[in-house]
Formats: sequence, structure tokens, C-alpha cells
Amino acid sequence: MTNRPETPFLDAVAGPADMRRMNDTALANLADDVRQEVISAVSETGGHLGSSLGVVELTVAIHAVFDTPRDKLVFDVGHQCYPHKVLTGRRDRIRTLRQEGGLSGFTKRAESEYDPFGAAHSSTSISAALGFTIGRDIGRRLFVILNDNEMSIAPPTGAMSRYLSSLYASPMGELHKMAEGFESALPGPLRDHARRARNLVTGMKTGGSGTLFEELGFSYVGPIDGHDMSQLLPVLRAARTRATGPVLIHVCTTKGKGYAPAEASADKYHGVAIFNVGSGDHSKSSPNAPSYTNVFGSALTTEAEHDPSIVAVTAAMPSGTGVDIMGGRFKSRVFDVGMAEQHGVTFSAGMAASGLKPFCAIYSTFLQRGYDQVVHDVALQNLPVRFAIDRAGLVGADGPTHAGAFDIGYLTALPNMVVMAAGDELELMHMVRTAAAYDAGPIAFRYPRGEGVGLELPERGEVLEIGKGRILQEGSDVAILSFGAHLDECRKAAVALEAQGVSVTLADARFAKPLDRDLVRQLLRHHKALVTVEQGSRGGFGAMVLHDLTNDGLLDGRCQVRTMTLPDRYIDHAAPDVMYAEAGLTSVDIAATALQAAGIEVQRVKAKT
Repeated sequence: MTNRPETPFLDAVAGPADMRRMNDTALANLADDVRQEVISAVSETGGHLGSSLGVVELTVAIHAVFDTPRDKLVFDVGHQCYPHKVLTGRRDRIRTLRQEGGLSGFTKRAESEYDPFGAAHSSTSISAALGFTIGRDIGRRLFVILNDNEMSIAPPTGAMSRYLSSLYASPMGELHKMAEGFESALPGPLRDHARRARNLVTGMKTGGSGTLFEELGFSYVGPIDGHDMSQLLPVLRAARTRATGPVLIHVCTTKGKGYAPAEASADKYHGVAIFNVGSGDHSKSSPNAPSYTNVFGSALTTEAEHDPSIVAVTAAMPSGTGVDIMGGRFKSRVFDVGMAEQHGVTFSAGMAASGLKPFCAIYSTFLQRGYDQVVHDVALQNLPVRFAIDRAGLVGADGPTHAGAFDIGYLTALPNMVVMAAGDELELMHMVRTAAAYDAGPIAFRYPRGEGVGLELPERGEVLEIGKGRILQEGSDVAILSFGAHLDECRKAAVALEAQGVSVTLADARFAKPLDRDLVRQLLRHHKALVTVEQGSRGGFGAMVLHDLTNDGLLDGRCQVRTMTLPDRYIDHAAPDVMYAEAGLTSVDIAATALQAAGIEVQRVKAKT
């Protein structure tokens, strides 16, 4: 067991009700304890540390002032929810964060009454909170706390970020403005300071307009120091006492606050593996192969070297998608649009219409947020946007909110769209070059999180023939047709079947659309059973195969066809191999499905490891 910090004030807290009996000094000491507990816990589990450290004081203040869970506390994204979990009856499980059977890394309704709304994607909190406000019908009191740390997963971009920074940098640095109704509830010196700040910032004495937030109908409070309990507590108390309508409280925090290695890190320890608390050193094992993300980033950079019209777009994830590798060489050709996937897709469409070759690199789960733009602005106009879809399939500790389960189905449904999936890291290189060379319309390629299989990689990929798969080994009893990165698991299944005397053909589809109809028919004609395998939901690649065969009347029973997909349910966080086992997509499952479909009885099928 590692050394645990001494936390006397936290030890006295079973839940938020205990905090409301503490004085302000004790609450400040409690915040210090919570910070040490979070650092200690995440050092054992890994997770989103920097964002959680940035809101420790704010979280303590919120629970001390508001009547949670009666008052609904809704998080945006939820990376910063670890202190909240420690304080709401889950401290005893905090060292199970993101582990199989343990606490989620995000807020989750099924986990606690203190989590009234699940989070993990951005920009959902205000809409959800407004729904709760209307549902309670208590005078439309909605408090929006803007956690302004000038650092997201990557440095923030855009005019709104500059606007918020300008508010914080204006002459009244500590407490720029408070709505008039709140001022009277503040202690004397703070009240006078707030009134002077409000007059200065809003121009009320001179007839000037208010802040942007006031123009939107909010009473604006702040900016205030999010690590100073002597500011946080009176401001929140005043707001709760005096508010009659929506209030925006602008709180400035430091990501990674209170842990020197995090504060000094470029990403503020946004997402970390297990680490040593004393040194901050991470205990990551050495990779056996480069990650798919790095292979993509390097391959894209190579293509950009050969073609100056190639540009890249990401939505606040330059390092997560690998486009930062291209940005290191061609900074002016890489665009981070912030957490605005819809804008990123249409921005890419505009560049494609102008003759550029945009690679729009967005995680599968986040591309869902821009689906209307994919349909209306890209596919309908047949614009050659290249969609690089990272985190395809199950993603491990981030769980179902980040799983890339649905992109095969939602993209193959679109006319004009070409949809590829990489079976390994070499195939990914080929698909990057194929996408760069393809100008006839939109094209997408998907690939998983994590390491490749360890293949030797060339300097540059090859251009693939559109709509053509490949046969990797030929047999006569059963055919396994893989689409995407489960190819290696299919290889293991083939080895296990061959060991039982079953002759196996293994094929890599490469394309879900256009489908390699000749390959599918060849497999159908010459085998007792055909099994399709994919790292996606029902309605994806297997459905494309079935639809095509049905329309031609080829499902006549001479060859039994089975489709293996993710099940029709969400799979909770665990290690990826555990999640795929729960999904029924291991090599043993694949082999058993093939045997059953072919009517071959074998006593035992054991995968070779």
C-alpha cells in the first residue's frame, strides 16, 4: 500500500451536510485535504488530474453553500469531478476510478444522487441545468459557474477565450463586477470594492453597455479567484441569497493547482497514467509498437510534405488526434477550432470547396456532435473532406461516453461517402495516402486507440484501390471477413480453428462502402460459413454485407452468414480486452461463432496467445 496523506478535516466529512457545519477556516483546510486525497488517489489509478486539482476550492465552496443534492449540481464534461466524488460519499471508492467495476471518471446518474446528470462531452451543462430549473419551477434560479483556467486539453483558441482573458486582465483584478443586488449582501470592504468594479467594467454611470453575459440576460459576477475561499464563499452565499434569475459567476482557476509537477507540465497533467507523487514521474510501460494516433500524425505529415494543399482540422484535440505532429512542421496549415465539432466539419467543407485537401481529425464519439454538418455540408455537396476517425471501437477507462461504436453505421448511411477501417498500423498509413489522393468526394477512415500490432512501417503508405479488400489466407470450410482493427483477433481465431482441423479463409474488407461485392460473393460461394467481424454497433459493416446479399437473393442457406458486432447495450469502463470479452468479440467467440454457423462440432476451441 502506498503512503496515504493525513486528512483530518476530510476524515470528518461523510457528505456535504457535514461541510455546512464547518466555519470558513475549516473549509479552507478541508480543501487542502481534498487536494492531497485526489493527488494520492489518481497516482494509483491514473485519470484526469489537472482539471480536478483546479476546482478543489470551488467544489468545496459549492457544496458548503448550496443544498446538494436538492440543489442540482451539473458538471460540463466532468473531467473535473474527482473532488466532487470525494466529498459526496464516494471517498471509499475513489481509488477504483476508471477501473473495472469501479467509479466512472465522469459524473454518472446511476452512481450517486449527487450526479443528477451524466457528463463527458462538452457544452451540455447549461441546457441540462435549465431543464432542471424549469422542472423545479422555483423562480428560474440558475447559476452558471464559468471555470476559466485558460487551459483546456490544449491551449484555448478563439475570440471568446480572448474576451474572458481581457475581463481577468482589466484594472480591477480580484473582483471586477457584481450585480447590484448581490453587493448589499457582501461584507463592507468587499461590497464597496464590488460596486466600484461594477461601475468601472459595465459603464453603468456613463451609460455604457454591460458585459456580453449581461447582454445575454445573465447577472454577471466576477472574475474572482477560484482558489481564494475568502472570495468564493461570500460570493456564492450572496448569489444564492439574492438571485432572482440566471447568474453567471466567472471564476478564474489554475489547472493542476497545488501540485508542482502538474503546474509545470505543458498539459497540466490533463490525463495521466499511474505516477509517483513525490517526483511526478509516470510509470508507463514501454510501448511494443507506435500508437495508431502517432502513426496517423506521422503519415499525415509525410503527405503534407508532398502536397502543400493538405491542411488539418481538430476540435481542441491536437495531441489526442496526432495533428500536432503535422503542426510541428506546418503550423499555418493546422487549425484547432476548439470544442466546436460542427464548426470544424463545415470549416473543412469550405476549405474543400476552395480546392484545399482538409483532413478533419475528430474522435468517433465527438464526430457524432457534427453529424448534421457531415450530412448537409459535406456529403450532400459531395465535397472531398477527409475524416480521420480516432478512438474507433471500445476505448477502455473512458468508458461508453467515449466509445467509437456508431460511426460505421452513421457514415455508411450517407450517399457519396467512402468508409474505410484500418486492420493494422500499416493499413492506416495506406489509408492516409489513399484519402490524400481521393478527390471524388468525402472519405473516412477509422482506427482505434492504443498501440499497433508491431509491423515494420515504410516511409510512406500506398494508394489503395477504392472498394477493394484483400485475402490474407485461403481455406475452404469457414471464411472470416474482418473490417478494421479486430483483424488481429480474427487471426488468433483462425489459428485456433486451424488447430482443430478447420480450414479457414481470412479476409480484410478494408472498405465498408463501397463494399467489395466480388470478395463477399467469392467468400460466400466457397465456404460453409461466412462470419463478419467489426468493432462497431449493429447496423454497420455486417448490415451492409447482409443488405447487399439479400437484395441479390444470395442468402439461400448454402452458406451460413453471421455478423459479429458490439452488443445492443453500453459497456462500462474496463481494460479494452475485458470490454471486448464482455462484448463477445474475443478470438474464442469468433471461432465458436464460425463453428456453429458451419455446423462443425469440435470439443474445445482454444485461442493461441
